[in-house]
Amino acid sequence: MNILYLETSSKNCSVAISEDDQLRCVCEEVSENYKQSESLHTFVEWALEGAGISLKDIDAVCLGKGPGSYTGLRIGAASAKGFCFGLGVPLVTVNSLDSLAEPFFNQEYDYIIPMVDARRMEVYCNIFDKSGNEVQPTEAKILDEKSFLELKDSKVLFVGDGAKKAKEVLQLPKASYEHERYPSAQYLIRKGAEVIQQKNFEDIAYFEPFYLKDFQGVKKKTIK
Repeated sequence: MNILYLETSSKNCSVAISEDDQLRCVCEEVSENYKQSESLHTFVEWALEGAGISLKDIDAVCLGKGPGSYTGLRIGAASAKGFCFGLGVPLVTVNSLDSLAEPFFNQEYDYIIPMVDARRMEVYCNIFDKSGNEVQPTEAKILDEKSFLELKDSKVLFVGDGAKKAKEVLQLPKASYEHERYPSAQYLIRKGAEVIQQKNFEDIAYFEPFYLKDFQGVKKKTIK
């Protein structure tokens, strides 16, 4: 199967193509200006070209469903639905936090904690053991000096843009921090291929991204 992967939950606009669980091509760019709306479909074209296939060869679409940027998630979901409707192929989704943790499984860390900045001192995070088993589900967590103290004797990796604020407040002597990391479509492949094999497809008409929290926009001032 040729699978198209979209990850738009962060500053990284990321597209990948796999043949079953083997990466064929990845195209991505981190931008402070969140360029998903202007770059995503161009990246899809480039990734298809790099993989040597056309859009009609795609058999399924896998989306990083969040949590993360509200606008980025909306763009990714709308695009994924459009591809699925147009091609008549199924949609599967993977937690975007999982793609942050994926490259670090089976290394020297006891726990991997992917962490996405959610403004102020709040982050979106979950916890994996070194083998990639999720041991604590995704939550919105406000960080302070008492956070994660139960892991103070363990080798912990905090990864993602939320790890920067974690490093400033956490009291964990054995912890490491990788804060210049963002969710990437290429690290959706293992779990995405598994979900497709299990035929755990989303209902395209009713699917909504995993926002975790309600969107809070800025109220416009009314001129009287």
